[in-house]
Parts: sequence; C-alpha cells; structure tokens
Amino acid sequence: MGSYDEDTAFLGQKGPFFALLFFLLNAVYISTGLHGLYIVFAGASPSHRCQVAEGNLSAEWMRAVIPEEMVNGKLQASRCWRYSLETVRNLSAHGVSPRDLNLTDISLETCVDGWIYSTDTFSSTIVSEWDLVCDSEWRVPFATSTLYMGYLLGSLVSGQLSDRFGRKKVLFTSLAAEALLMFAQSFSHSWLLFCLLYFFVGTFQISLYLTAFVLGSEVLSKSLRVLFTTLGAFLHYCIGYMVLPWIAFALRDWRILLRVLSGVTVVYVPLWWLIPESPRWLLSQGRVLESEAIVRQAARKNKVSAPEVIFSQVKEAGSQNNQYSLLDVLRTSEIRKTTFLCLLLWMAINIGYFGLSLNTANLSGDPFLNCFLSAVTEVPAYIVSTFLLKSCPRRPVLSAFLIIGGGFLLLLQMIPDNLHSLALALEMAGKFGFTMSFTVVYIYTAELYPTVLRNLGLGMCSSAARIGSITAPYVIFLGTFNKYLPYVLMGSLTIASSVANLFLPETFQKVLPETLEQMQKCRRFIRRDEHSLEDGRATVIMNQHKQTTE
Repeated sequence: MGSYDEDTAFLGQKGPFFALLFFLLNAVYISTGLHGLYIVFAGASPSHRCQVAEGNLSAEWMRAVIPEEMVNGKLQASRCWRYSLETVRNLSAHGVSPRDLNLTDISLETCVDGWIYSTDTFSSTIVSEWDLVCDSEWRVPFATSTLYMGYLLGSLVSGQLSDRFGRKKVLFTSLAAEALLMFAQSFSHSWLLFCLLYFFVGTFQISLYLTAFVLGSEVLSKSLRVLFTTLGAFLHYCIGYMVLPWIAFALRDWRILLRVLSGVTVVYVPLWWLIPESPRWLLSQGRVLESEAIVRQAARKNKVSAPEVIFSQVKEAGSQNNQYSLLDVLRTSEIRKTTFLCLLLWMAINIGYFGLSLNTANLSGDPFLNCFLSAVTEVPAYIVSTFLLKSCPRRPVLSAFLIIGGGFLLLLQMIPDNLHSLALALEMAGKFGFTMSFTVVYIYTAELYPTVLRNLGLGMCSSAARIGSITAPYVIFLGTFNKYLPYVLMGSLTIASSVANLFLPETFQKVLPETLEQMQKCRRFIRRDEHSLEDGRATVIMNQHKQTTE
C-alpha cells in the first residue's frame, strides 16, 4: 500500500473541497487572535490615587494631601501614598495652609480608604475592581501568566487527546470549552477565581490552536498545506488580534468585553457539519470505511472520480517514533547541543514577542491604537518571512531578525521622553523582528531534528516557549521600577540568542534527516565542509531510494 498522499493523489492539489476547508480552518484562527490577548485591556491599570474623604478639609488641602514623587524622571502624584489624614485634618482645622509648611515633615500612610481610578480610558478593569495596585500590583502579571501556564498543560495533553478521540472532536470541544470558560470568567467575584478560570482558558485555547494546525496539515492538499502552516494560520490569527482593540474600544468594561468575545464563538457552530474528521487519523484507528467516505465526499466536491478501492489495507499500527522518548532528545552530546540552543531560541523569542504584545497598554498614547499597531506590524512580518523561507538560508535570516528585534529594544533607552512617536516606532520595529523570528524558528527547528525525534523535539521547544511566555508578564512588570529595564533585558537576551543561533547547522536545501545518524552536527562556528554535506545528502537519498525499491 502506498502513502496516504499517493492513495489520494486523484483528488488533485486544488478544488472546492480543499478551498473550503482552508477557509474554514483559517476562520477558526481568527477566534484565537480575538481571545489570545484580551488581558491587555481587562488587566489594564488606569491612573489612580488614594481615596480621600473630604471631611472638613479645605480645597487647598484636598489638592495637597497626595504627595508628589519622581517616576522615570517625571514628577507625578503618588499612586500608593498620602499624607497622614489625621495630621492634615488637624492642620486644616487650625487654618494652617499647605504653603506654610514643609510637607515632607508630615508622615505618610498607605491608601487605607482605597483608591480613586480614572475612567477616561476604561470604565472597569480587574485592576480597578479588585484594587490590584501598589502592594497587590504583582497579581496582574500573575493573572496573565496563568493563561500561559494553561498553554503549557494544553501543549502537553492536546496531542494525546486528539490522537485518542480524533482531531475534530478535540477541536470543537476546545472551542466550546474556551467560550464557556470566558463567559464564566466574566462573572468572577474574585481575582483568584479569575486566575483559575484563565488557566483553563489557556489550556483549551492552545489545544484549539494546535489541533486545528494538525487537522489542516493532515487533510489539506500538499500545496495548500504549506500555505496553511506558514501564512494562513498566522495571518488569520493576526486578523483577530487586529479586531480585538476595536471591540475593546467600543465596550471599555472588562466583563462586557469577555461576554461579547465568548459570544462571538457561536458563529462557529455550523462548522461542525462542514469540517470533516482527518481521514489519516481514521486510517490510523483502523476505521477505513469512514476514512474512504470522507475522501469520496471530497472527490465529489472536486468533481473527480474516485477508484473503487481507495485504501486496500490499514497501515500497520505503530511507527518508528514510538521507539523514542524525551530522553533521546538529550542522549548524545551533539543532539544535546542542538536541543539546548533551540530551547534558548524559543524561550528568548517568546519572552520578546509576548512581552511586547502585553506591553501595549503601558505605552504612551492611546492603548487601543497601540494594540492595533502592534497587530498590524505582524502582517508584513509574516508575509516577508514566508517568502524569505523559500529562498534564504535559515541561520543568517533568523540571526538577522533577532538582532533587529533586540537591537531596536536596546535603542529605546536613548530616545528622549518627549519623542513618543519615535519610541513607539522603535518598539513596533522590534515587534516586527520578533514576529519574523517566531515564524522562522518553527520551520528551522522542524528541519534540524530527524523524523524519529521531530515531534519530540518540537514538543520540548514548545514547552520552553511556554516558559518564556509565562515569564514575559514579569519582565514587563519590571517596568514599574524602571521603564527601560524590560527593554534592556529582552534586547540583551535576544542578542545573546542570535549569537547562539550561529552555532546551529544550516538546513536550507538540505534533505530532511530521517535518523539520528543523518542529523547534522553543531559546529564550533558557522561553516561546515561542503563535501561532507553533499556526501551526507547523497547517502540520505540512496537510503530513501533503497527503502522505496525494497
């Protein structure tokens, strides 16, 4: 029996069946863009100051009771302190004016009566509702991290669930569960419940993303499969990301925002009858008749004739991959080097990408516009990187993108505070570099690992990526101490990873390795002996030819 692609070659590379499926799966990715970063608005911190009950205070003392402090070189009203209200009231009662005193002699106290929040930009966020400021400010990055903790769990279990129950069932279960959890999250009565629900939102969100990716890879034709995995999924995620700030701009209340975003998922219900199960998965389960029925339906839609017998027998269960475990990704010194360098790359890229995505609400200017611009910069990045991947070596391209992303972030500390537009442009340029790196590293890593370890290697790198995204909110939180500190950390880590990338082998126009022996080795620096590469390439081709003839 031939491979699945050979058995279904009569369907062709194009046709209504493939076109419709390509469109529907990409439409699913729009929802991941809508739901992926709503914490930017739900967790935004409005301007705030201590609540001060008027009592018998004069208007002059009401203005003076909040001390001023230096923040990032600017003098502004304190967000977490006020002068002792009892002392101020005594002074006001005796007719003493603030101008008659050295206010620094008055003791300070915390905002024991709560805070007043500006409603100019947001009518309500989890910060203003649960007072997640000052000593509780750490709760905001923690809440953000719970989403990415859920990503880590979802990355580990979604593949096993889809292998057991099927791609389609896991896809739509994840879609429905994510929407229901977001709706329940909008009724959260505490920060702790919000975080708990957000964890499971992340679990089902990444499960949805990965399962749709696998389903499209298995069902689409070869030509559309490449377009779907490189450009289609990323671009449609970006469309949802671009729509999100406009919905948030119209609503301004975090509870209503979550309910609307979860309600939008209803439009995907009809897709259950339009998106088929993966025929490849059905074959792997021995369900040949069901698989053939889907393929024959595809043939009718594409207006081609199907042979009387499509799949003559079921492929033998099990594959070469089952003989390997995660330990094999670290077994030899060479593969350990490759794995370590890949883990560093994935972690650095994810810290930078998610750090800049989450930081849009903290930038100068309108947070909704900043978020939209952050999403817009991803569109050309995906398009350019996809075309470069077709004709350029992976290693120098990835290092160049990393240097672009990290270099612009390091330059930000040199920009004067009054040049807000230039600072925003540099941050968007950095986001452009990180987005391009994000695209390239997926392909590059898949080409580095041999077939017998490719899924395991990508899985380990994906886990490192999740650790990076969990860390990103805390890196941004460091901006509360010094606004340039997150940029310095992200930029330095990215530049370091661009240098580490140079020690990986080049994979462009090389035959994909099938075994550990065929896997390219990390060298002390960039170049390898070209003759050895050609000899290795010839050996792979000869082995593949031998296996085919046998």
